[in-house]
Amino acid sequence: MKARDRGSVVFGRRAVLRAIAASGAAVVGSAFGAPSGTPEGGLLRRRIPSSGELIAAVGLGTYQTFDVADSASTALEPVLARFVALGGQLVDSSPMYGRSESVLGELAAKLGVRDRLFLATKVWTSGRGEGIRQMEASLSRLRTQQLDLMQVHNLLDWQAQLPTLREWKEQGRIRYLGVTHYHEGAYREVEALLLAENPDFVQINYSMAERDAEERVLPLAQDLGIAVIINRPFAKASLFSRVRGKPLPEWAAEFDCASWAQFFLKFILAQPAVSCVIPATSKVKHLEDNLAAARGRLPDGRQRARMAEYLARI
Repeated sequence: MKARDRGSVVFGRRAVLRAIAASGAAVVGSAFGAPSGTPEGGLLRRRIPSSGELIAAVGLGTYQTFDVADSASTALEPVLARFVALGGQLVDSSPMYGRSESVLGELAAKLGVRDRLFLATKVWTSGRGEGIRQMEASLSRLRTQQLDLMQVHNLLDWQAQLPTLREWKEQGRIRYLGVTHYHEGAYREVEALLLAENPDFVQINYSMAERDAEERVLPLAQDLGIAVIINRPFAKASLFSRVRGKPLPEWAAEFDCASWAQFFLKFILAQPAVSCVIPATSKVKHLEDNLAAARGRLPDGRQRARMAEYLARI
């Protein structure tokens, strides 16, 4: 079915999908009901709808945290090493993020972990020629011949960039293509693009403090079989400010939650449209805490409502 035709079935399937979401299953499948995988002792994994490939549901963002000088990059080596050791895969970057691509590429090469990473970056410029030049530079900085995912950053000149991404995918230079945005003000444009272009991935902001995406973007992506990456899962750290000094509710143990970071991330992962969430960090202890959100049970619909109510009272 073509993407533009799929819009007519969106709301017909949504009731079923929401029923699945409300059932409280700890592991929720892809948009078409295929099961996700949770290896024994490992991380929750979700299917990429366009291929069926499984990917760890918690990844790693690099905005600001990997934008460091050469002299400081060695401090990030244990972060990336631990990420891989614990089963993490998707690391997301952008040429917009200063030196993040270069630092990530250097560390991945030094640790010899390129084949264990799902490398995602973005094109963030205008014009086809400039887009190609920028993507070539990203390949060089990331020290790889093939990228797992290339995304049009914040929809910038997507009309010029998406055709190139499709060509690169056909040539095997990228495995998946996608689009991104960080603000709910762009959701109408995002929705129109998803219906018209049917990318493999969409990356958007979503958190307990920013829930607009669950109204239309997340259900639409799920109905169309588009994988979803979540950025800003802590609402630029504002969620931690809200709960500072506040106790984690005892009932959070019902879904294997042991910290506020896990509380916020599990709320997101319990949304069945979400494929991967990418919190950024430069500290090993925070990385371990974040990845722990992809282990054990997830909250069901009743528990998610209780979580939202509890946060609202703080």
